Amino acid sequence: MVCLGNICRSPIAEGILRHKLQEQNIEGVETDSAGTSSYHIGEAPDSRMRQTAIANGVNIDDLQARQFVSSDYDEFDLIYAMDSSNYNNMITLARNKEDKSKVKLILNEVNAGANNAVPDPYYGGDEGFQHVFDLLDVATDIIIEKYVKG
Repeated sequence: MVCLGNICRSPIAEGILRHKLQEQNIEGVETDSAGTSSYHIGEAPDSRMRQTAIANGVNIDDLQARQFVSSDYDEFDLIYAMDSSNYNNMITLARNKEDKSKVKLILNEVNAGANNAVPDPYYGGDEGFQHVFDLLDVATDIIIEKYVKG
């Protein structure tokens, strides 16, 4: 899961997916999140996102921001971008067609080909954090059905 700073959208996406996998006793799936920028390396997720997560039964307090790197292509089969800007940043770091094929816009799992972005709630009000949670809650259900159970 990848966004810009790895403190709002991507950590909650990782947290929701990890939580659902644990709830469903699904093992063998590695989850992670990163940012395309280096702005927040080592920081915890935004406190507003942590509060939203807890309010929805998900704990992301253990996560720390890190930057997306080319070697992530070796570690992961699927890499989800939260928006087209981050998608393009990851495509730029891709070393070959195989790397590029791993990168997807996460909301295309909900509305194929729509290329919708998960909005960045950082500069908005608290309701934006819940909206992001709700969008990613739906997307992670589809990911589990399609790629884990499918």
